[in-house]
Amino acid sequence: MIKEINCKNSNFKKKLKNFLEKRRSGKTINTSIVLKIIKDIKKNKLKALIKYEKKFSKNTKIKPSKKEINQSIKNLDPKIKKAIDFAYSRIFKFHSMQRAKNIKYVDQYKNQIEYKHIPIQKVGVYVPANLPSTLLMNVIPAKLAGVKRVVVANPLVNGRLNAAVMYAAKKCGISEIISAGGSQAIASLAYIQKVNKIVGPGNIYVARSKREVFGDVGTEGMVAGPSEICVLADGKTDLNQVITSMIGQAEHDVNSQCILITKDKKLANKFNIEIKESIKKVQRKRVVLKSLKNNGLIVLAQSDKQIIEAIDEVAPEHLEINVSNYKKYLNQIHNAGSIMIGKYSPMAVSDYNVGSNHVLPTLGSAKFSSGLNLSEFYKKISHITLTKKGIEKLGESATHLAEYEELDNHAQSIKSRMRR
Repeated sequence: MIKEINCKNSNFKKKLKNFLEKRRSGKTINTSIVLKIIKDIKKNKLKALIKYEKKFSKNTKIKPSKKEINQSIKNLDPKIKKAIDFAYSRIFKFHSMQRAKNIKYVDQYKNQIEYKHIPIQKVGVYVPANLPSTLLMNVIPAKLAGVKRVVVANPLVNGRLNAAVMYAAKKCGISEIISAGGSQAIASLAYIQKVNKIVGPGNIYVARSKREVFGDVGTEGMVAGPSEICVLADGKTDLNQVITSMIGQAEHDVNSQCILITKDKKLANKFNIEIKESIKKVQRKRVVLKSLKNNGLIVLAQSDKQIIEAIDEVAPEHLEINVSNYKKYLNQIHNAGSIMIGKYSPMAVSDYNVGSNHVLPTLGSAKFSSGLNLSEFYKKISHITLTKKGIEKLGESATHLAEYEELDNHAQSIKSRMRR
């Protein structure tokens, strides 16, 4: 059922790249409707938003009232409230340690350079349907960074507010919520709520929408698209742990990507047999089957070097290193959003309450970006104050460079501050 690439073949790297590129290119799914939705909402604002919400979700009320939110929360199971409280505490503590420090440098001429972290003023957070954990992961760092206005977009499910998402929003002090999903939610945040930056994961349509509005608003420095996992296993790995991790990720979305990397041929063969039986017993069977059929892969490596090469090429959102000697791999891996180490560290728990962030780079963007953190919610601004003596000392050298670059007016501007 799941495709296999054997690294015995000299062209295995090319095969792996082709497999990954097919999904990353997005050409297998027609997302052209995204452009139409964004253009319409940009022009016609609320009227267009209601039109698409009515079409896709049968929803005509975009802004829930405080009474509706509180009523929704009343119906939430107390154990879910307690679980959200517990997750909030751990996420808050871990992200509090990421608070930025301003930099100040003063030279011998008393010239002063400061590097100030200024919170972004308005942030939009996209929260897929029933994921209170995603709200916590996005809103907590935004609030810690000092963002004044946070707008949450969360779609209705079967015409109802999600009680757990509403509780998490209240816990985080969110007062602005719009009931909208997909591309229309992203367009609304950009052109109706007019936020400065949009964060939050989503499906292929949400990821495309964020790319399209970028420039009018900011987005994360990564692609937070359909979920991914890569599991590194060996002959001593508990096969059930591998299977549950792969299926657990596949249940997210038909576009989720699940990759097993191993040197053990017996484990690979056994995995391919036993996962078929396991799928028969799971919820969301149709989604899991389609995800694994289209985007599931076994990479059968011949050496540790090939294992490292494969992982760095995949650049997975989540990596589980579930082998007996993980230390020989760990420090050689450069590309991954988050790494779960050892047999007691399932990726799934990091989605909820470990404390690290679960909004992570996908579609290969772990090669150049990091998971969501407080830095995403700051702008960095330089403050520069030069003294009379300072401009004399710096100015002479600076004018030489300005004149070399044939920017004479730059040189004149500098000289106008210097003694004649």
